[in-house]
Amino acid sequence: MLPGQPATASGHRGGSRRSQVTLIRDHQACIPLSKILSEGDIVVLLTPVVQPILLETDGDNSNDPFEPLGRALAARHPWIRHVPYTARGGITSTHVGFIKRAKTIIFVISGPPSAGQPSQIEMGLVTRMVGDKRPQIIVACQSVQDLGLMETNFPTVVQLPGYLPSDLQAAAAILFGETTSTGTTSLDVQSLMIEPKFWPPENLDALNVAPVHELWNQCLPDKFHLERFPLQSLLQRDGYAMHFIVKVPGTGEVVGFCATYTTFVDKEGERLIGSLALIIVKPAYRHRGIGLSLYDHAIKQLKRTRGVDRIQLGSTFPRLLSGIPAGCSSESWFQRRGWQMDGQGPGRGQDICDWILKIDDWPSGGLSASAGLTFRQGTFDDFDLIADFVEKESARKDYTGWYDQYMNLAHDGRISDIILGLERSEIVASALIYTPHEVSSLAQDLPWARTIGPDVGGVTCICVADGNPAMTTSKDTVMIRLLDACVTVLREQGMNRVFLDAVRGGYEGFQSMGFQKWAIYRDLWQKV
Repeated sequence: MLPGQPATASGHRGGSRRSQVTLIRDHQACIPLSKILSEGDIVVLLTPVVQPILLETDGDNSNDPFEPLGRALAARHPWIRHVPYTARGGITSTHVGFIKRAKTIIFVISGPPSAGQPSQIEMGLVTRMVGDKRPQIIVACQSVQDLGLMETNFPTVVQLPGYLPSDLQAAAAILFGETTSTGTTSLDVQSLMIEPKFWPPENLDALNVAPVHELWNQCLPDKFHLERFPLQSLLQRDGYAMHFIVKVPGTGEVVGFCATYTTFVDKEGERLIGSLALIIVKPAYRHRGIGLSLYDHAIKQLKRTRGVDRIQLGSTFPRLLSGIPAGCSSESWFQRRGWQMDGQGPGRGQDICDWILKIDDWPSGGLSASAGLTFRQGTFDDFDLIADFVEKESARKDYTGWYDQYMNLAHDGRISDIILGLERSEIVASALIYTPHEVSSLAQDLPWARTIGPDVGGVTCICVADGNPAMTTSKDTVMIRLLDACVTVLREQGMNRVFLDAVRGGYEGFQSMGFQKWAIYRDLWQKV
């Protein structure tokens, strides 16, 4: 079956309409499934828990409307494992166990999220990450354009008109290659493609961010939406911000935006990192060369900036996004432009996570004290020790821009927002905390905690001196005790939740302490 070609299944159950199924794309070449499955290969079918569609003409009104799909698949391949998922629970350890044993994963998306609920597309992205290189097929029970699936990089996508039993049985037949072409009009992917051209970028007038604000909230997932004035504050950074837009000739409509920053690497103030923080293009104008025009222009300007010896995707401070959101459609776009995402070294696509914690879930009562190890808020007497410690650790671990954040907080008179871990009298760990009500430069540079809610405090720039030969306590113990000290102070300041940003690794440890993943990014940078 060719991508973009509508089809109906032979022998599917009839009804008031024919069940039309469209294979939008199949970059994995895994359809028909009979081509890649052998006897005993497990196929995991993940379906959302939704209200069933009750039809008088359908004798099968099961409590789970996706049971017909499971049965239809099992009739063709008996080793189907049907596991529902919920909006509240998301992808749990039970799902992970099934995914790890599967040969192939079929992930069903029934529709857009309800208010306040996570997106099924995001759960599909998590499933894809857990599944690693296993083939994953997305079955969308609604227009892929309406769902926003055309903007993702799921390699295999099948579109259904709904999830009536007849739709689901038709989908099962098509997944196993039992198709007949029809002349019915359907989504023609190629018709969406318009020949790219060059669009001249212009500098953004930082005093007029209204068009960019509208574009921002139109293009980014709900969790990254911002009010106009916080966005303006993030963009207006005189001296080290350059932002560009693309307008439609004649109308002047802003249809593309690119944000870039430069940040000092260390306290010497000579080396800079150039951040290509974000490129967004209005959906109706994508695939026309606007993103490429902005990208080429931004990269050229960053390389021309004196002192820039590294360019990253995402930004350090202010932190719009820590990298490319994992699983988004732009991954392959950047790979085609030479960005390596094999995870085999620094800057080559390793995961970075933002985490969220309900303070009530923090197991503070079960933490034991360690001999000689104490934690407290910083004082001005600690300033020189803090500066020396952070300078060494940020240089050793390539924590770009962290030294400036510590010094800015101290210069703001908020040195008590630096949490220290000391073994006897020597600093062995540190972190910065902030609350959404503060006017500190740190709180202004990190917007996501306050967008989540007014009761969300933040922890950032965590340094643990695991390479210090004088340190007798394990790194994991120091990290847990440091987080406990941060959580304790934030609780005393009236916070009910804690946001932890841009963390590399330690997934199982954070989850065991009650943290939940909020966002996942790819860490990408290149030497100039």
